[in-house]
Amino acid sequence: MANVDTLRTFYARYVTAHGECKDPRIQQAFAAVERENYLGPGPWQVFTPTGYISTDTADPAVLYQDILFGLRTDRGLNNGEPSLHARCLDAAAISPGETITHIGSGTGYYTALLAHLTGDTGKVAAYEIDPSLSVRASSNLAHLKHVRVVEESGTSAVLPRSDLIYISAGATHPLNSWLEALNDGGRLIFPLTPNRGLGGMLRVTRVGSDTYAAKLICPAMFIECIGARDDATGESLVNAFASNTADAVRSLRLKTLADHSAWFVGAGWWLSTSGPNNSVV
Repeated sequence: MANVDTLRTFYARYVTAHGECKDPRIQQAFAAVERENYLGPGPWQVFTPTGYISTDTADPAVLYQDILFGLRTDRGLNNGEPSLHARCLDAAAISPGETITHIGSGTGYYTALLAHLTGDTGKVAAYEIDPSLSVRASSNLAHLKHVRVVEESGTSAVLPRSDLIYISAGATHPLNSWLEALNDGGRLIFPLTPNRGLGGMLRVTRVGSDTYAAKLICPAMFIECIGARDDATGESLVNAFASNTADAVRSLRLKTLADHSAWFVGAGWWLSTSGPNNSVV
C-alpha cells in the first residue's frame, strides 16, 4: 500500500498536469505542502453537485485527490479545487522574494503554496474575514515566519503594495484598492463571476500607470466575495460568459469610454479584446 508521501507526490503530478502547468516549481510546491495540515481532523466532508458526503475515514491518503473538501459546509465554503489553483499559480508567474497578498485564505492551504513559491525571502499577507477560519489559518501557518494572517476583509482593508494579489472568492468587478496596490509588473488574479453559472479566473497585469493587460485563464465558480459584488453587473456577466468568447480578452481599461473592442463594460471599467494602449497581443 502506498504511503501518504507517495500519494502526495502523485497528486502533485496529477493536478499540475491537469492544470497544464509549465513551471516545475508548482508541482514541487504541491508535493511539499501537506494538505492534511490545513483541513483539520477527519473524517472530512467532500463537496458534490448533490451535497456533501463523508469520507468515512480519517486516513489523510483520501485528501490527495483533485476534489473539494468542506471548510464550512453551512456556508458552502470549501478548500478549492487543486488543479484550478495549480493553473492559476502557474499563470501568476511567482518569483522568489515577491510580496503576495492572499484574500480569502480560508484555513491556509493555498496561502502555504503561495508562501512556498515566494520563499522565505518573500512576504505573504493572508486576509480572512471569517473569524473561525482566520484562527485556524493563523495556527496552520504559524511555522511560516514570512506569512501573516489578518482577520479583516480584503475588500475594505488598506492592502500592502504587492507583486501578486490572489483572490479566492468571486467578484463581479476588480476593486480599485486591488489595482492600486499592485507594483509595476504586479498581477491580480481573481474569479470574475456572474450571478449564476460559470465565470472565469481573470489575470490582470499592471504594465503602466492605469494600464493593464488582462487574460481570462480558465472557467471558475467561487463563493461570493463580500464587498466585491454588484447585482446588476453580475447579471450582465451571465450573458458575457454565455457568449463563449472569453479567450478574446486582452486588457482592462479604466477611466475611458468603451470602444468597438469592448468584451464587457462595467461601471468605470471594461475589458477589451485589444491589448493595452490598443496594441494587438
